Amino acid sequence: MIHDPNNFLTAGQPLEKASKVMVMVHGRGASARDILSLSEYITDKDFAFVAPQASQGTWYPYSFLSPLEQNEPYLSSALQVLTSLRARLQSDYNFKTPQIFWLGFSQGACLALEFVARHAMPYGGVFGLSGGLIGPPGTPRLYEGELDETPVFLGCSDIDPHIPKDRVIESEGVFRAMGAEVKMKLYPNFPHSVNEDELKIVNQLIAGSPTSGAPIRELYT
Repeated sequence: MIHDPNNFLTAGQPLEKASKVMVMVHGRGASARDILSLSEYITDKDFAFVAPQASQGTWYPYSFLSPLEQNEPYLSSALQVLTSLRARLQSDYNFKTPQIFWLGFSQGACLALEFVARHAMPYGGVFGLSGGLIGPPGTPRLYEGELDETPVFLGCSDIDPHIPKDRVIESEGVFRAMGAEVKMKLYPNFPHSVNEDELKIVNQLIAGSPTSGAPIRELYT
């Protein structure tokens, strides 16, 4: 495999003791250690956090909007990493899928969202920060499975240079049709980054509380 499914870092509670786990997927040119820094902003302290590491810091070489075959075999290898991680969390640590959460930023958000769509089942929550489903415009979204009211949050700038807002909107519709409870928020004129408001929404969805507006401060790029 191009990407090693055993190459990951952890934070938070030990996997043996945690009551829930969040798989955190880093963006292009970043690292597992980078994305794990966002775990400090998750207020629920019962989580274990697991962050896989892409080979050479990149999950697939071209834009997520490129023809799927152009990003192969990297994309399939990246998706297999998430498949292997989920299987390990279930078999070795006895996590049920409603105890498993997914969070990704940028390329990692695209990968996590595509994985969840291809392997739809009730998860604890899915948080795609500056990302959307993978494939060129017009890609058939023939996903099977039901997300069964899984909370999904899609947050992105409305002028993101990498993630067209139309793809975020399309992804919202796909996940909603698959039975997810979707919240989408486009931030006017914001950079390609994670902001304070997005993480507030993530925390509120984890807690099951209603979301509200908040001052926006950039926290992670």
